[in-house]
Amino acid sequence: MPRILLIDDDQALAAPLKEYFDRYDLALESAILPSQGLERIRLSPPDLVILDIMLPEMDGFEVCRTIRKNSELPILMLTARGEVMDRVVGLELGADDYLAKPFEPRELVARVQNILKRSSMQTPQEQRITVGELQLDLVQQHASVGDRTLNLTTLEYRLLLLMAGHPGRPFSRDEILSDIKGIEADLYTRSVDILVSRLRHKLKPLDYIKTVWGTGYRLIGPSS
Repeated sequence: MPRILLIDDDQALAAPLKEYFDRYDLALESAILPSQGLERIRLSPPDLVILDIMLPEMDGFEVCRTIRKNSELPILMLTARGEVMDRVVGLELGADDYLAKPFEPRELVARVQNILKRSSMQTPQEQRITVGELQLDLVQQHASVGDRTLNLTTLEYRLLLLMAGHPGRPFSRDEILSDIKGIEADLYTRSVDILVSRLRHKLKPLDYIKTVWGTGYRLIGPSS
């Protein structure tokens, strides 16, 4: 059963959410303080973290940044305001998804399930994708450039997998959003630009991701 860690100082939230998550075979644990949550992650990493932005000791952005220093653990961030800037900052720090409060428990579960599905996805027909110096191991779910392993978040890996599977093909931002989120939703296209920017940085010195003006992005090989 997947283990989910909720880091949220709302003490009234954990108990009903735990009961609801149990219905979907998801084991929800909770921590009120960021320090408690980070210690749990260090001692026994869960399969996914649900992280509130408004926290004592340090805010959720700082907690996310701390987790990302040593781990690519999937993170879903909660924001009370639902402001675009909160989502942008969360994605820039490496969060895999976000959800505004108040939320419906069923939507939270659905987003958790989608992230877990993406992070455990396997493609038995193909074991590896190679584009020039870039290699994606579809069994181990990691990417590398030469001998260097890329430390990618779930969304970054999913985006790279989408484009590397069709080198040269342009993908619109809407197509990318639909694929990496797993749903058709009115998400903002700025999140795609953030993910592409992070991928470009991690792929350096390779310059494989090109902007297709008026459309979106495509991944090219060294000879394109």
